[in-house]
Amino acid sequence: MTQVALGAKAARLKNSRRKRLGSEAFLGFRRINTNMGKKGKKEKKIKGAEKTASKLEKKVSRRSKRDEEDLEALIAEFQSLDAKKTHVVETACPAPSPRLNASLTAHPEKDELILFGGEFFNGKKTYLYNDLFFYNIKKNTWVKSEIPNPPPRRCAHQAVVVPQAGGQLWLFGGEFASPDGEQFYHYKDLWVLHLNSHRWEQIKVSGGPSGRSGHRMILLKKQLLVFGGFHETVRDYIYYNDVYTFNLDTFTWSRLSPLGSCPSPRSACQVAPTPDGSGVIIYGGYYKNRAKKDLDKGMVHSDMFLLKREGEDEQERWVWSRLSSSGVKPPPRSGFSMAVGPGSRAILFGGVYDEEEEETLEGDFFNDLYLYDIGKNRWFPGQMKGTMTKRKRRRREKEAGPVGKEDLSVAESQGEALQGFVEVVKEIVTEDGTVMMIKEVIPNTKTEGSEEESEEESEDEGGAAATQVEPCPRSNAMATVKHGKLFLYGGMFEVGDKQFTLSDMYGLDLHKMDQWEVLVEMDPKTQEWLESEDEDSEDESDSEEEEEHPAVQAGELLVEYQSRTEQYWAVLARANMGPDTKDKKVHKVGQAMAKVFFEDQE
Repeated sequence: MTQVALGAKAARLKNSRRKRLGSEAFLGFRRINTNMGKKGKKEKKIKGAEKTASKLEKKVSRRSKRDEEDLEALIAEFQSLDAKKTHVVETACPAPSPRLNASLTAHPEKDELILFGGEFFNGKKTYLYNDLFFYNIKKNTWVKSEIPNPPPRRCAHQAVVVPQAGGQLWLFGGEFASPDGEQFYHYKDLWVLHLNSHRWEQIKVSGGPSGRSGHRMILLKKQLLVFGGFHETVRDYIYYNDVYTFNLDTFTWSRLSPLGSCPSPRSACQVAPTPDGSGVIIYGGYYKNRAKKDLDKGMVHSDMFLLKREGEDEQERWVWSRLSSSGVKPPPRSGFSMAVGPGSRAILFGGVYDEEEEETLEGDFFNDLYLYDIGKNRWFPGQMKGTMTKRKRRRREKEAGPVGKEDLSVAESQGEALQGFVEVVKEIVTEDGTVMMIKEVIPNTKTEGSEEESEEESEDEGGAAATQVEPCPRSNAMATVKHGKLFLYGGMFEVGDKQFTLSDMYGLDLHKMDQWEVLVEMDPKTQEWLESEDEDSEDESDSEEEEEHPAVQAGELLVEYQSRTEQYWAVLARANMGPDTKDKKVHKVGQAMAKVFFEDQE
């Protein structure tokens, strides 16, 4: 958990950056309850809320026009550069540069993933992209595809693949930001990439959603369904909880008016289709409201709703209902990633939970997995099984008895054998001594036979302890599933007041759930964070005075090294953390720094 004491102004600035990061933090608005109920006070409150929402939307619209006019010229300049591209050019390339809030989707016809757009912030400047990449799953290679007349640069948009006419990628909305991150332009355009002919096409039809970011879009049979999102100017903001559908046969937009209890306005939620394709499940989300003048208060949602279509043609109607799921639910968080895997199970990964105060912002970053069985409406932790030796597998199968191998696998994957939970605290320490503490609640799988099994594993593996590779804690990672395999790309985490954008990529076989596979390693050279001129000069002077740390002696164990150099690392930790930090925490950080250095020398 990154614990940083910030001044009020700095807290607002950091909060603003958190908001800018698409899928995890957006501004909010009060809930509009459209429940059907008795006439009277309740109905008047409903109408009053609707009028307030309408007035604010018009206010935001008027002010946004003035702000967006400044950005339209910049967008036009970028589009003029794109217009010079007259033919398709495909080039083999390394993995895409670090970015957030891009779209990552699985090609409907080929063994490929498609990455489009995104943003990158280096502490001083915001960069927006509209580049297009194809990832070959079998070859583990990337190709950059430059296609004439692409959509303008954007992030926090939504993209959905449709398996028709050789495959199509449909894209709606998103935002463009000025380089200083002070002004925003929200798109309301609809595009389709014809994957078979490598051709972009803008679909110009009226009646669609207003310009927005952080919304969600999903394919339901022959319709695209859009829910929620937000729109912001420099001074005002609004969240949405409206629902639109786009008919892929008639190319027409429709605004739905569902019955029932609807979700409150929000962005950054996650959606998944029901197994029969008749509805969509909405989970979580984020919004902010203005608690005090110039100070916004965020709220993380962890509720679930079902939007279901009933009837056909003219008799069709949509109905909201609140879901009360069972099982072990994820702790509250925003910025998590979700994709739908085999067996109608949604996979949730990572995210961040912020504890906001007027003067501080504390973030818990996660790298855990949770699975949601859509058909059974049940959550359970995504327990990694690890690579199982033949002897251990025979033992498990023997103990399983009459339930058989298949039932045993299901029981393991659903966590039926879990015996309680334990809290694990992880620390990530940078070279300057900044500590990020990650708290995770994970299943306790220790059983009576665990010691015996450990001995068997040691014999089978020659006593060598296998290192379990896993993605570091992060939020805003891009995720998709293809052929029963989860692909996870990029994301971000924070160390102190610094934000680091990732470009690594992992794969996880959802059938085996045994281990993460590193597909693209993080390149340290891409980790850029620029400070103010004064801070830059301080960093330069610090680097000039950099001293060598105590060397690790041959054959020395970590415990021995920590004990021998304890005083050195405590002094270094104290220098970085300040004189007011408690001795116990300084000692803990010093030991963590020693561990990081020790492991780097191995």
